[in-house]
Amino acid sequence: SQNMKAGVGVALPLGNDVKDFYSVGLYGDFTYYFEINEAFLVGPQVSYLYYMGKDYHGYKPDAAMFLPIAASERYVIEDFFFGADLGYGIGVSKNNDGGFFYRPKAGYNFGPLGVVLSYSGITSKRDVTTYVGTESVTSTFSALNLGVECSF
Repeated sequence: SQNMKAGVGVALPLGNDVKDFYSVGLYGDFTYYFEINEAFLVGPQVSYLYYMGKDYHGYKPDAAMFLPIAASERYVIEDFFFGADLGYGIGVSKNNDGGFFYRPKAGYNFGPLGVVLSYSGITSKRDVTTYVGTESVTSTFSALNLGVECSF
């Protein structure tokens, strides 16, 4: 079956919420697709995202880690594919809230191997205490990703 996919890649953190505090990320994911028709696939996915902290004015945060559980869909045209993953990214590192996970992606298959370019984001809301009280803050942990996947 060519419906199981395992992938690995690197991530470049983006956005003001994360780029100053994290240098690079690594990810791995596993997806099982069900064929709706010849060109459209859907299925469950589990991923692991790891972002390394970097020094920011004398402060270096711990690594940020997420475990996204998502539904994945893929539309295939010849050897090209386009799709998206949607779900919840569980925060598994200290002081790391989880949130809504999304990852639009595109790629090209070279037989059982493929290359994938994607943008990922985990949006979460948390309460922050300031000198005027507690307020709700929304932040997005986003990254540009490049990876390879193997079909089996």
